Amino acid sequence: MTAHLESAKRHLKDSQTMRNKILWSDETKMELFGLNAKRHIWRKPGTIPTVKHGGVSIMLWGCFSAAGTGRLIRIEGKINGAKYREILDENLLQSTQDLRLGQRFTFQKDNNTKHTVNTTQEWPQDKSLNVLKRPRQSPRT
Repeated sequence: MTAHLESAKRHLKDSQTMRNKILWSDETKMELFGLNAKRHIWRKPGTIPTVKHGGVSIMLWGCFSAAGTGRLIRIEGKINGAKYREILDENLLQSTQDLRLGQRFTFQKDNNTKHTVNTTQEWPQDKSLNVLKRPRQSPRT
């Protein structure tokens, strides 16, 4: 928590223009009929939901900035460093064009393992991108 506070303090004096040029991205797993989250849905009265052979889930990657939302794509298969770089190659730069962020935007990623392997960290450098580094989280005890 202290690292996050220190990181936020470092960016307090950033201009609104700079903050408007940050592109955030993340992945998420969405489950239908999953046990780990409550879902509220509308059904016709008397309809009984059924699930055969377990629930359904999909993995999504998306990005957004103050200018709006970028691409949202479904991730097929398991995501690893190579798959993550492929997603960035095919979607990140196109999203910045769609959002009219220009070439001087800052890419925000989290400290997920697939984002921190050497080959994944080289991707923004190869593309000459600015990266807003998030503080490392301390292990939970």
